[in-house]
Amino acid sequence: MKIAVIKEVAPVDDYLRLRVISGLTPRPIDAAKTVLPNSLFGVHLVISNNTIEMDGVVGDGALNFETVDVAIGPKYQGLGHIVMQNIMEYLNENASEGAYITLLADVPELYKKFKFVLSRPECEGMHWQENTVN
Repeated sequence: MKIAVIKEVAPVDDYLRLRVISGLTPRPIDAAKTVLPNSLFGVHLVISNNTIEMDGVVGDGALNFETVDVAIGPKYQGLGHIVMQNIMEYLNENASEGAYITLLADVPELYKKFKFVLSRPECEGMHWQENTVN
């Protein structure tokens, strides 16, 4: 099985498909068309012209980075380390000393391998649940 590592965000159609099949929240196509070009970095894996996995980084490009949209096709679980290795290479090259690098971990074991730690008890991760901005 030959895996191509593409160091750019996944195409919109693949982004939308991978989010759904990996159990992430579906996203509207118009939002995907806006967010993907505004990402700082992206990486996706392709096997036989089929995008099977993706990950991305958003933020200010210096002090704040968030790893987002980690999505892996169900048949390819276990390959997350490949995209994370590429994400970590990007962060090591681009994050300033003291940068804050975050992610939401549904599989903490993967991220712990890359030296991510749980924020608790020092701080709590939070998210906003409203659907609209006032």
